[in-house]
Amino acid sequence: MLLYEFAIIRFVPKVEREEFINVGLLLFCKQKRELLGEVYLDESKVKLFTTEVCLEELKDHLDSFVSIAKALPNSGVIGQMEVSERFRWLAAVKSSCIQVSRPHPGQADDLDYEFKRLFNQLIL
Repeated sequence: MLLYEFAIIRFVPKVEREEFINVGLLLFCKQKRELLGEVYLDESKVKLFTTEVCLEELKDHLDSFVSIAKALPNSGVIGQMEVSERFRWLAAVKSSCIQVSRPHPGQADDLDYEFKRLFNQLIL
């Protein structure tokens, strides 16, 4: 059994209203030194809220989360950090239009399956 932590990436259309839409997931496993991340932006949900955030800009910022999680070449200095540091940086409390839930623990035999299960349950 592998222990993991997951956090939900949220879009907050107006920070002062504290309403949010779940738009992505991060899953970190210290044992495997692995960080999985994916986003899905349902534009029809976003359009239900009043926001000053440009949709294209929001997509770019969400893509940055995934790039950093996967340590892609375009992820900058943060993306080159050690796996646990990247997860902690991404999951840190933020007061912006993109926020992340507090981390939640879990156990699984298959991280990829568990990530897909959580993504389907919490994001889609």
